[in-house]
Amino acid sequence: MTALQEHTQRNYDMPPNILVMEDDLNVAKGLEMILSEAGYEVNLAGTGALAMQAFNEKRYDLLVADLRLPDIDGMEVIKQVKSDKPDTEVVVITGYGTTATAVEAMKIGVHDFLPKPFTDDQIKSAINEALITQASKAEDNSVKRAKTEEEKLIQKREVSQVLNRTAEDAEFWKDLMENGSNALEDYTLSMEAKAAIVSGDLKWINENVGELTQKQLMFIYKRLEREAW
Repeated sequence: MTALQEHTQRNYDMPPNILVMEDDLNVAKGLEMILSEAGYEVNLAGTGALAMQAFNEKRYDLLVADLRLPDIDGMEVIKQVKSDKPDTEVVVITGYGTTATAVEAMKIGVHDFLPKPFTDDQIKSAINEALITQASKAEDNSVKRAKTEEEKLIQKREVSQVLNRTAEDAEFWKDLMENGSNALEDYTLSMEAKAAIVSGDLKWINENVGELTQKQLMFIYKRLEREAW
């Protein structure tokens, strides 16, 4: 088993899908053979229009893109792909590359820029590194989402505890009514959560905590009555 195949099995439930956008059939077929042997699912598109159609019909993890095509400028296809499907990694292959073109490509999110001719190892290495980057981004996003969900659960728990306490602790009720957010220093609450409790913002509380019990609602109603006066 190659290192690329090990990477594929480690980071993806299924082999990564790669679209090769290349009008030179010999180059395209050569890449198809190399990448298929490395453990990837590979499809070919000989024009920019066919590449765009392919992306509309199927999810691809990575685009290998030639820039000179018979119909559409390859860079325009890349821009559209990155706009519609920003998680797609891109490796450019071209026989007409310039420094300016390479810089432009990197600015729009291309992972690597390979001048033709390139070796089998060079293209496999570029694709492997691009997919590792993609997997790392996905993992980071997953961690961020988990952290956000954890923060939401903490806010829900803390707000519920505060409102329950208002129904059970007359001194705390009075402190909260008179001193507002200063009475909430012992709780792990965001500024938004503190503001919602102190002002009786039932809409925010329902959206972020859920429906309240009658016991929990007592303080909110009293707070709103006080604001009305």
